[in-house]
Amino acid sequence: MRIAYIAPYQGPSVVKRRPIFRNISLAAKVKIELVAELLQSKLHEVEIMSQGEVIERKLKVYPAFFDAQPFSPTIPVHYSSSLPVRHVNGLWASVGMLRFFLRRHKASPFDVVLVYNLKLPQLVCAFYAARYLRLPVILQYEDDVFVDVSGKSESGLTAKCYRYLYKALLRAISGAICVSPHLISQMPAAIPKLLLRGMVDDDCLASSGHSGSPRNNWIVFSGTHFRTKGLKQLITAWRRIDVSGWQLHIAGGGELTAELEEMAEGDESIVFHGVLDRQQNARFVSSAKIGINPHDLSETPGNVFAFKIVEYLACGLHVITTPMGALEPELEEGITYMTDNSPDVIAATIRKVIEERSYNCTAEAAARKAYGATTISKSLDELVRGLVRPRATTPSTTKGSALADRCIG
Repeated sequence: MRIAYIAPYQGPSVVKRRPIFRNISLAAKVKIELVAELLQSKLHEVEIMSQGEVIERKLKVYPAFFDAQPFSPTIPVHYSSSLPVRHVNGLWASVGMLRFFLRRHKASPFDVVLVYNLKLPQLVCAFYAARYLRLPVILQYEDDVFVDVSGKSESGLTAKCYRYLYKALLRAISGAICVSPHLISQMPAAIPKLLLRGMVDDDCLASSGHSGSPRNNWIVFSGTHFRTKGLKQLITAWRRIDVSGWQLHIAGGGELTAELEEMAEGDESIVFHGVLDRQQNARFVSSAKIGINPHDLSETPGNVFAFKIVEYLACGLHVITTPMGALEPELEEGITYMTDNSPDVIAATIRKVIEERSYNCTAEAAARKAYGATTISKSLDELVRGLVRPRATTPSTTKGSALADRCIG
């Protein structure tokens, strides 16, 4: 099957060519790569199309380009052009993405469209594919579009218009991949759904038992340095406690990196590793005993789920985290929950886990069984193949083809 994967992917090439570091999403990058690779492993042909979004306002056109060095030589990546001007950026990226998608579809028709979340370019392409091309559209649903990052419903005319569009698209999709039962509950009852909290990278599996040597007394965080991740509270908490022989190691990057490094200045027990590639990150995580996810609490539990939780568990770490919705009981055996991410609570929880040696309780086998590559690739393949129907020319598809020609032109 030919699959158009329309996603806000941010590979190394676009990071070098566009000022997007402030809005980088490291977890999304890894998820998109893994889904594409797992689909390809089942003999599907995948093309990634990304808006490569620039959020720093500037009257400058960043031209569209093909990635000459994609993460996989057999999975092409295309970035649409960007014009980061207020009230124009989203529409510009959406039109560019749609035009490119239609050109590729006309050259070699797609069988399925997979969209990652519902930013405007994904929303526009998904609507067009479902309504005019009659293609099955699968929504990879990672973040609740009906609330903001804190889990609150947004008000105002713009928010109401988007909610109307979101609901209309959800009625049009053919399948869904969701990170939580809460998000699954928003999907139409009749469509097939896949609960996919995370994926265990083969690099993670290989690294977690690479030498059999003892793990370091490290607590690790790996991910985007964003304001909702609780990293400022984590560093404040760490500097309040005395856990001799232990270190806090932080990988990743983002808008808060410089501020976090300044907060940690002078404390040799806090180590920053920068942005790591997948292999480096797997070795990094697998060297520790504890993984931490001090994410801000949401007013809507389950509206998001941290990919790193599954990654930590699968690499044999004990996990300290704030609640992020219901989780399988067998996975919770490897988790210690915090009631919130205030510095006092983080400090007390870290101290308790170390003193009671709770870090010896892990759920490695359960995480690998549920979210290993073999299991997930099979589930993704079954979802895709179950939605594809033989192509037929109908009045609707003919109309869509004519409209597509006008959009391309």
